[in-house]
Amino acid sequence: MNTTTSRTAIEVSGLRKTYGKQVVLDGIGFEVQEGTVFSLLGPNGAGKTTTVQILTTLHAPDGGAASIMGHDTVREADAVRRTIGVTGQFSAVDTLLTGEENLQLMADLHHFDRKKGRRRVAELLEQFDLVDARKKPPAQYSGGMKRRLDLAMTLVAKPRVIFLDEPTTGLDPRSRRSMWQAIRELVDGGVTVFLTTQYLEEADQLADRIAVLNGGSIVAHGTSAELKQLIPGSHVRLHFADANELALAASAFRGSSRDDAGLTLSVPSDGSIGSLRTVLDRVEDSSIDAQQLTVHTPDLDDVFFALTGEAPAATGTTGMTDTTEKAATR
Repeated sequence: MNTTTSRTAIEVSGLRKTYGKQVVLDGIGFEVQEGTVFSLLGPNGAGKTTTVQILTTLHAPDGGAASIMGHDTVREADAVRRTIGVTGQFSAVDTLLTGEENLQLMADLHHFDRKKGRRRVAELLEQFDLVDARKKPPAQYSGGMKRRLDLAMTLVAKPRVIFLDEPTTGLDPRSRRSMWQAIRELVDGGVTVFLTTQYLEEADQLADRIAVLNGGSIVAHGTSAELKQLIPGSHVRLHFADANELALAASAFRGSSRDDAGLTLSVPSDGSIGSLRTVLDRVEDSSIDAQQLTVHTPDLDDVFFALTGEAPAATGTTGMTDTTEKAATR
């Protein structure tokens, strides 16, 4: 993630959109700094797609305003389109053309002359590790290769802001992480990324700032760490070999949660090093024989559920796979 910012790339203020009597966006607002990744999260029907459609000039808002690199999305739609690139959830590559021909087609559509177009195509094939597959049709590509080609096609004209709508949907974990690296490299080069995703780990890994959209309103906005701090539930879990040691610990840690079957004790904590040190000191002072401890802090799954009342749409093997508990033996 990139923390160096210079100016506002995307500015949204009081944005409203209704379809009939249904309010889809109810006056939302946010800013995205240049050269950063901004992720918009929310359950299905929250208004994410509508927000992207307005920002990419596909729809006009009913109220409020939005601008991309200083260009109003309604009054200066052509300037906005010259500034942005869009990669949708589903691949837009032409399967009848080779990878190289797909990129050349995009160069032609952007009115590159032949020399400049060939040079740009060669750069992108190299950048996205597609040189060896350049003469093959995308039908012979893996899912990850197709997504890399799709992203490369979006970048032919070197847009300053790109919108990635669920860019790793359907990819295996290795291909997903390869896409993450490609996105990080774009941001390191100064590109601004607006990301919508159903994979909360993806937002956690990539986004400098995250907004949670629910019912047409932004219910939380901040860094991943700031959002996690909104949710209570951090604790240190002590593990014991027998019930006697568990009972001794329970008497020493008033207000803790005891699990007799699992021989564990959960001690409330704010997740800080100081809080952990306090627990360890009390364990030592009370001569408690804890075999192991684990530290649990809320993750984005917890944040999403608490703020929207819904479980994340993508979990298990395709969603968040990394554990949030870190074990430390003593």
